[in-house]
Amino acid sequence: MVSKKMLFALLWFAGMMGILSLLWINLPIPEGDLPLPVIKLLNLISPTFLLSIAVLAGVNLAPQVGFSAPFAEAIASGSSQKLAVIQAQVIPGLLGGVLGAVVISVWSLVWKPSLPSDFLTKIDQLSKGTPLLTRLLYGGITEEIMLRWGLLTVLVWLLWRFLQKAEGTPNVKYVVLAITISALIFGLGHLPLVFALSPQVTTPLTIYIVAGNTLFGLIAGYLYWQKGLESAMIAHIVFHVVISNYKFKSYQLIQKLSTS
Repeated sequence: MVSKKMLFALLWFAGMMGILSLLWINLPIPEGDLPLPVIKLLNLISPTFLLSIAVLAGVNLAPQVGFSAPFAEAIASGSSQKLAVIQAQVIPGLLGGVLGAVVISVWSLVWKPSLPSDFLTKIDQLSKGTPLLTRLLYGGITEEIMLRWGLLTVLVWLLWRFLQKAEGTPNVKYVVLAITISALIFGLGHLPLVFALSPQVTTPLTIYIVAGNTLFGLIAGYLYWQKGLESAMIAHIVFHVVISNYKFKSYQLIQKLSTS
C-alpha cells in the first residue's frame, strides 16, 4: 500500500531540488531594479508554495482519476518492482523528449526572424547564465510535478467530478481537454519572464512563447496520462539535453563561420 506521507515527501523533496537550483542562475537584471539577492529569494518563495500545493493535490486526487507516479509510488509502498516500473517509462520518455526537441527547434527557426532583437539578446544571456543542471532539475522535475502531477490532475478531477458525476474512469474527451488547458497554462506561464526581459510585447513574440511551450506541454501531458509522471519527467529532461546540445553546436558553427 502506498504511504501518502512518504509519496508527498519524495515528490516534494524532488521538486525542491529544482527550486533550489534556481539560485545558480545569473539573471540579466537591468539597473534600478530590485537587488539580485532579493529577486532570487522571491524566485524561491513562489515556486515552493506552488510545489507544495501541487504535490498535495496530486497525492490525494491522482489515484481517483487513474493517474500515477509509478516509480515514486513503488518506493513509497516498499515495492520490489522499482526497476521494472521505471524501465517501462524510459523509452516513451526518451521518444517524447526527442520529438519535443525536434518540434521546438523547427518552431524556433521559423519564428526567430520575427522576434524582437532585444529579446533574442536577453534570452541568450539568460540561457548562458542558466546551468544545464538547473534546467534538468527545475524544468525536468519541478515543472512536471507542478504542471502535470498538480495542475493536470486537478483539472481532470474537476471535469470528472462535476461533469461526469465521479462515475467510472474519466472520459477520454475530458482528459484531452485537461491536457490541452494545462499545456496552454504552461505556455502562458512563461510570458511574465519573457516580458520582463523584453519591453517589446509583440504578437509574434507572444505566439512564439505560448504556442511553443504549449506544444511540449501536450507531449508531456500525454505521457503523464499514458505512462506516468516519471515518463513526462524523462521527456522534459531529454528535451533540455537535446536542445542544449543543439544550441551549443549552432554556437560553435557561428564561431567557425565568423573566424573563417
